[in-house]
Amino acid sequence: MTISDILTTWGISAAFFSALFGILVFFFKRYLDKKEAREKRVEQCILYILKDSRANNVLAVATAKAVQRIPDAHCNGDMTRALETAEKIQNEEKDFFFDQGIDHIFGSH
Repeated sequence: MTISDILTTWGISAAFFSALFGILVFFFKRYLDKKEAREKRVEQCILYILKDSRANNVLAVATAKAVQRIPDAHCNGDMTRALETAEKIQNEEKDFFFDQGIDHIFGSH
């Protein structure tokens, strides 16, 4: 006697299990779709934060260079150190994103 024979004697048909399985698959797929949509929104948010940060860095460097050109600004080397630090951070950021891109392309992640 097989499992389907036992279930049939109890009045449970295979169609019931097919329907139940279909409903479970539907809800699981819906759960995965929602999770994927949330991950895309988080990724987009992080991208906007990175773009905003990059724009702020560019603006700060441009402002610092403009202030350095003012003869009476009396920066006392503060602006030069700030520009060096900004350049160092920008280079580290560039290297990090380059490494991430290489890892993604060659699948070593």
